[in-house]
Amino acid sequence: MSLSGLRVIEFAGLAPAPFAGLVLADNGADVIRIDKCSSVSNDVLCRGKRSLAVNLKTASGRNVAKNLIASADVLIDPFRPGVMEKLGLGPEVFVAREGLNNRLIYARIVGFSRSGPHKDMAGHDINYLALSGILSILPGTPEKPEFPLNILADFAGGGLTCALGILLALIERSKSGLGQVVDTDMVSGVRYLSSFPLLLSMARVGFFGGPRGTNILDGGAPFYGVYACKDGGWMSVGCLEPQFFQTFLEIFMKSLPKSFYVQLDGWVPTTEIQHNREEWPKLKHFLEQGFLSETRQYWTARFHGTDACTVPVLTLYEAGKLDASGSLIPQPHPRVASLEQKPSLNGDILTPGKHSSDILREMGVSDSMWQQLLLDGAIEEPIIKHKL
Repeated sequence: MSLSGLRVIEFAGLAPAPFAGLVLADNGADVIRIDKCSSVSNDVLCRGKRSLAVNLKTASGRNVAKNLIASADVLIDPFRPGVMEKLGLGPEVFVAREGLNNRLIYARIVGFSRSGPHKDMAGHDINYLALSGILSILPGTPEKPEFPLNILADFAGGGLTCALGILLALIERSKSGLGQVVDTDMVSGVRYLSSFPLLLSMARVGFFGGPRGTNILDGGAPFYGVYACKDGGWMSVGCLEPQFFQTFLEIFMKSLPKSFYVQLDGWVPTTEIQHNREEWPKLKHFLEQGFLSETRQYWTARFHGTDACTVPVLTLYEAGKLDASGSLIPQPHPRVASLEQKPSLNGDILTPGKHSSDILREMGVSDSMWQQLLLDGAIEEPIIKHKL
């Protein structure tokens, strides 16, 4: 696999850092998650990883972590600025030319910019979206925008962007022979991810030329939205181009029951009104009432195989069954053509310390060293399955 032979040390964290580690593990990297002793994990982003439980509050525990990092290719730091430095595990210890591992890719993920006014504040996805400017242009109600779960900042602007940075740093290392520090903050990451709408909004042109909720892609246009059906299901409509809108309108109007037209007061949409914003309220009402006249299954059948850019909104279960793999668990993506070995699709939670014995043995920890780690409280007896 693409990253086979690479060792990644991932300090246990939430959402973005584990996702960056998952991307690397799914592509063959040996990812070791460092957990706290006596901790309990509910991290579902642990496929293909191993866990080493270490008490970093002890000098010997920090030394175990330091030795492990010194032989690794990549480190993923999920903590607030300064935490790793206080542990004596900051980038200057490893990545400097005279450091312990000057080939190390030291990747750091934080919420706010390390040099900005919010660097020491706590935050979550919705806060990063808010400070990025993206939340202000997202669809929602006329009164306020809505947020798309925690996908944009945590996973796209954070975890995936960090994984990309790690890959770029590995390429640079192959040229220079030197490690790199990869800095990812989720505010900047989601802004970069959103270059298209941000640039158009600032220029006041194109899809985002007007106030929120009045544009083509933010819920303003009737031909780009979600509509409820008779049975409570939904259909997504995205016929932006004139030819697709024409196809959509022809199929839609032919599919409506004859009784539907009785309530229209003589008004019916034509292809010419697509970009006439004065007609959008009428068109939106027409589509809303039309989709409510039949079930999602009915509309799915009518539009299937056409260029109307109209498909059903699937449930999580339905989407999983529709996936080419037939698995409900999301598959690694993108697929690289040269990959022959398929990663494990095990979605179980990774128990902290599950692989401590194996990892410590790989590090060359002797019986006496192991006994000293136990005495120091750096590791725990229950996690050691057998003598080293």
